This record gives sequence, structure tokens and C-alpha cells, in this order.
Amino acid sequence: MNKLDLKDKLVSINRITKVVKGGRRFGFAAVVVVGDQTGSIGIGQGKAKQVPDAIKKATETAKRNIFKVSLREGRTLHHDIIEKDGAGKVLLRSAPSGTGIIAGGAIRAACEVIGIQDIVAKSMGSATPINVLRACLKAFKNQKSPKSIARSRGIQINQIIKNKEN
Repeated sequence: MNKLDLKDKLVSINRITKVVKGGRRFGFAAVVVVGDQTGSIGIGQGKAKQVPDAIKKATETAKRNIFKVSLREGRTLHHDIIEKDGAGKVLLRSAPSGTGIIAGGAIRAACEVIGIQDIVAKSMGSATPINVLRACLKAFKNQKSPKSIARSRGIQINQIIKNKEN
């Protein structure tokens, strides 16, 4: 995978304050999601005293953590899925062509960089962006394509697709 064609999106910036003898010291934490818009995605967190440095660290971490997700027709998920990670709980539903990305905040950013065009998503647990993103990525990883199901059951892929249509 080429690092040049990656799209990165800043999900959140958080200001952290440490109170010391002389006053307050500010630090910043950034959460960034990167993807190639063809099914690859990675998230990263970075902390620094300045915002640009935090974003740079988060982007580098995200580029190191990229993994591939299989998409149906390159535009949506194979099936609906509910996933939980920590306090973050998400519902991701595959949608027909032309629906668009109906999602908010962190899930929308993840769907845009991964290349999903049609999805309906809901964050049901924590509203904290990192928890929602982790749950979202867990859902992407746990999704099963008809090809992988056929391989695990030792049958032809057309048998699974035929059963799905009935």
C-alpha cells in the first residue's frame, strides 16, 4: 500500500490542563483516522504541547496501524453488526445504493476514509470519539464476507449467496 494516497481526517482534539506551581500547563491530545478509500483504515492518538505536533504524532501512529476491511461492492458493509469496545457501542447497518453516509462524528470520519458510501450507523454507548472509533474498527474487523464464510464451511460461495436471497 502506498503511503501517498492515504486520506487523513482529524476526529478530535482535546486540551489537557496540568496545574503546577507557576500556573497551568496545557497539552493537547489528538485522534486521527487514515484510510485509502478502498477498504483500508487505521486510527492513531497523539499527545504533545502544541496542536500540530499532536496531530502529526496521531497521523504517524494511524499510518502504522492500517488494516484491510472487505466491503460489499466497494461501497457498503456485507451485513449489519453491533459491536462494543469499552463504553463505546456502535450499530452499523449496510444500506442500499444511494443512501449515503448516515452517521455522526467519529463513525462518519471512519466511513469517509475507508471508502464506504452507503451506511446507516448509530453510536449507542459512550460519545467519547476514541471509544466510538475503537468499537467501529472492531465491527469492521468482525464483519464476515460471503467468501470467508464459504471458505470456513467448505462450500461454494454461490450456495451462500443463494441462501441469502431466499
